[in-house]
Amino acid sequence: MSRTDTDRQGGEGESRATYLPKEEAGISFPPERTALLVIDPVNDFLSEGGAGWEFVKTTVEKNDVIGNLKRAIEGARGRGIPVLFGPMAYTEEDYADEQLQRKSGINRLMFETKMFLAGSWGADFHPDLQPQEGDTVLLPHKSIDVFETDLPEHLRRLGVTHLVIAGMTANLCCESTGRHAMEAGFDVTFLSDAIGAAGIPAYEASIRVNYPLVANAVISVDEFLTAVDASTGSPLDVHPGDTVRGSDHGEIGTVDKVVEATEEHEAYLLVPRGMIFKTDTYVPLDAVVKRAGKDVFINIPKLVVGEMPWTEPPSRAERRAKLGPRAAEVDKLYRSKSPSVHARSARGAS
Repeated sequence: MSRTDTDRQGGEGESRATYLPKEEAGISFPPERTALLVIDPVNDFLSEGGAGWEFVKTTVEKNDVIGNLKRAIEGARGRGIPVLFGPMAYTEEDYADEQLQRKSGINRLMFETKMFLAGSWGADFHPDLQPQEGDTVLLPHKSIDVFETDLPEHLRRLGVTHLVIAGMTANLCCESTGRHAMEAGFDVTFLSDAIGAAGIPAYEASIRVNYPLVANAVISVDEFLTAVDASTGSPLDVHPGDTVRGSDHGEIGTVDKVVEATEEHEAYLLVPRGMIFKTDTYVPLDAVVKRAGKDVFINIPKLVVGEMPWTEPPSRAERRAKLGPRAAEVDKLYRSKSPSVHARSARGAS
């Protein structure tokens, strides 16, 4: 890719807002820039007798997580999409020297139940989910964020801009990693039927509430593979008759027509009022981020679509207002006080 590491992550000591696929509008999952991250597909979670099996078995069995992970991994490999494995492994030094068991509740739980002990059967990959030649096995994460390993270096090496996340567990490692990846500028997708959790409430809270706002889409393995197959350089076209779904996978309605941009308004698609929405919905076309078969996904959950100002065609004037002021026109970021980093710089200069 042409971007430098500084372009991706911002300058030293600086947080720089960016979105890595911003020049890829119109493509769901470009195969050459997409990677599948499988988090903790190991015996302690996914095999009977594993240290965490009793915690997660309900959702693992209900979602057929092992079978769906296997299909996602094999489907990604067959389409030339890199597969990265993000496991955990703890040694005596982690606990005796680093005192990680005192770091957090989940670290204490893993310590007390002897989860993911380095070199053990429990920390090894499930028999059906073994890495193969060409896959990448990451250094172990020591808490719940795989982004704190060598994952960023491998994503840069591979030129990845779209990160697809599956594995264990929904409200901990998967969610933390997805949040960090989104903040780092990646387009994030979660595979809902290839993720498990310690109970239905934890799973549902992640899939229905948190993921749809953290990520651009929450979709199934089949939808992911279908979207990849449709992303071989083709534009992300929307057609009348397509089903519009939110980032939470909720069905919003059917596209009545797609309207191109004019001097007065932005491009949009019209979803007529129906049983759920009592008025017509004018969805800005640039809210569409994924396509799988006849389904198109927008990056707003269905639960909040009714709160969007989409009751009339999006005007160019309103879009300009939403953009906010140019940076050079802003005297103070916060009217009453400047950020402390600026204050420190001023003190240093004086």
